[in-house]
Amino acid sequence: MRFTLDSSRTDFASSIDALLSKADLPAVIRSWNTGDTGPGLKVWQRLAETGVNGLLVSEEHDGLGADAVDLVVAVEQLGRHAVPGPVAETLAVAPALLAQVSPDRLAALASGSLTTVAAAPHVPFAVDADSADLVLLVDGATVSIGAPGDVQRSVDQSRRLFPLTAGDALGDVDFTPAFDLGALATAAQLQGLGQTLLEVTTDYAKQRKQFGKVIGQFQAIKHHLAEVAVGLEMSRPLLHGAALAVRDGSADASRDVSAAKVACGDAAYRAARVALQVHGAIGYTQEHDLSLWLTKVRALVTAWGTPAFHRGRVVDSLVEAS
Repeated sequence: MRFTLDSSRTDFASSIDALLSKADLPAVIRSWNTGDTGPGLKVWQRLAETGVNGLLVSEEHDGLGADAVDLVVAVEQLGRHAVPGPVAETLAVAPALLAQVSPDRLAALASGSLTTVAAAPHVPFAVDADSADLVLLVDGATVSIGAPGDVQRSVDQSRRLFPLTAGDALGDVDFTPAFDLGALATAAQLQGLGQTLLEVTTDYAKQRKQFGKVIGQFQAIKHHLAEVAVGLEMSRPLLHGAALAVRDGSADASRDVSAAKVACGDAAYRAARVALQVHGAIGYTQEHDLSLWLTKVRALVTAWGTPAFHRGRVVDSLVEAS
């Protein structure tokens, strides 16, 4: 099976990258961290104009009617730039839920409104419920409008977490496909975050001097960066393979999504650790842009299912098949 993206998807990724590169995301993220979501919402509106918000929304409801592969391509770019807000919830989970219980809300989603979701036990808090236009709570099979409680802080300052209580019920769903899309989108974010951390750290290693030499010439630094590069290259086929499994309705889709979530999470976490080691003490400071990517990796590794949960799903699937 080939996992090479066609030119239309690589061009789509490049257009998103170009848009976000012009948006000064570090400044946008810092504004979001302090509660000023205006610059971030403008970025989201520009993304909606390119069709990103409506990828999984049907053409009938003003979306693109795209598939999970397109979702992964787009969300990896959002991860590369550490876009704040409920990314997986708005782009992946909400379309799957609303298509079942409230399709009349899909057009607003495609036009740029943000949606956040909580679904215990694996998603106990709704991200950025104070910035979302629609807040959903999934309790078992029932989807309801959620009422946010007191904000909880995440290690990533751009992720404000809210417990929800149920309001008006919208209907019942099969939540597994929506959960898998949330995990898949989170894996794509992690893949993008890891890639940026590798690039930033490699550039730093080519400039930072110690003992009269740039540190990138030291073998130990080269080995660490090579391990990060290998990890990211090995996780990408799993990510794309999971997207194909979801798109095609494979019986192994949940297993493949879990494998991708673990692999992308491990690769991004390794990239974060090496980035911090290579940058040294400056990497700990909030003033350095590196911290914005480091903390988001740490938060997303456990979002939409912990590594232990997803490893368990892979093992259970393999045991059942044996």
